[in-house]
Amino acid sequence: MSCSITLKQKGYRLTPQRRLILDILHSENSHLRADDIYERIKHQLNGVNISTVYRTLDLLENLGLVIRTEYENGHIYHHAEESHHHHLVCLKCGRIQECSETILAPLGTKLMREYGFEADLSHQVINGTCSGCRKAAT
Repeated sequence: MSCSITLKQKGYRLTPQRRLILDILHSENSHLRADDIYERIKHQLNGVNISTVYRTLDLLENLGLVIRTEYENGHIYHHAEESHHHHLVCLKCGRIQECSETILAPLGTKLMREYGFEADLSHQVINGTCSGCRKAAT
């Protein structure tokens, strides 16, 4: 379902700020911080400040249109229509990579089998060191 339809069905207007933030999230192939979004729109719309971006992202997340993922340095956002995946975050350079949701499936199975625990392993952030930083250290 389109974002504009969802907003209207829930009683919200598609304001210029909301439209621009959604357009940015739809067009990007990467995850964005609120600051990244703000930097892209601050010169395009008068009166937009960082709090407007945060409020809009909170609303869009509550409506299921945006996914917010927490990691050590804050939050990253992406459009909810993207495929399910996990995030690999380099603690040295801050690079964020996606990895397939299926990579943690064996862990979920093992937790259920050994502990009777059904884990929610959707959208996990895994911290570590990327290959570029590991190579640079040697």
